[in-house]
Amino acid sequence: MSESERLSDRERRAWFAFLTMQEDVRRHLNRQLLRDAEISVADFAVLSSLRLSKDGPMRVFELRNSLRWEKTRLIHQVSRMIRRGLVERQTCAEDRRGTRIALTEEGRAVIDKATPLHLRYVRQIFLDVLSPRQLDTLAVVSETVLQNLEGELFED
Repeated sequence: MSESERLSDRERRAWFAFLTMQEDVRRHLNRQLLRDAEISVADFAVLSSLRLSKDGPMRVFELRNSLRWEKTRLIHQVSRMIRRGLVERQTCAEDRRGTRIALTEEGRAVIDKATPLHLRYVRQIFLDVLSPRQLDTLAVVSETVLQNLEGELFED
């Protein structure tokens, strides 16, 4: 490996801190959701995307784009949630081969209960420990990296 391929101390510190933070935040949020609402972070992501959808049920590709997940991950997650009665598949009126994913009444009740608890915890473990300046910097950094990835094809 050439010297230019190696990470500097500054780069290594930033990269590994980012990865560790991301995993720890996800783990803490998952634990909180399991404890308080009996759903996982993945369940929450699907339920909240469906709850926030202005058009109601979402086509699988719309939900996939919203969550930025691989297709197989989404299909497995939705299948588990169907078995638990949180979401259901519906035939797509405009394309009989297509499928829409919809919240069930139970799914709606679960996400409505989980959301305020989750947001309170997000504030406690993440937002409240950062200054307004740090939040702005985090937003700019995140948007810059996302813009860099925008043109990349994402296929699975």
